[in-house]
Amino acid sequence: MADFLGMMKQAAQLQSKMKAMQDELDHVEVEGISGGGMVTVRMTAKMEIKAISIDPSLMKAEEREIVEDLIVTACNDARRKAEVAMQEKMQALTGGLGLPPGLLG
Repeated sequence: MADFLGMMKQAAQLQSKMKAMQDELDHVEVEGISGGGMVTVRMTAKMEIKAISIDPSLMKAEEREIVEDLIVTACNDARRKAEVAMQEKMQALTGGLGLPPGLLG
């Protein structure tokens, strides 16, 4: 019974740490870049886009498709970086617990 109570206490602590980590992820930001920096996307580690910046030289009607492609590429770059940031935070939180991969994420 003592083992069960210890597990419950550990689970409650983990849940509290998970909440704190989720709150922290709102403040972790990454930047996705495409077109050699002509398009940048700033995103939180929770995949919320905060800003998109487009170089003024791309603001021509005939460049519309290029701009659209660069935005998609920058968003995907930011998403990959956000996923890495989230995984790093998760690993820091669960590193010593010996939990199977994917159990909490």
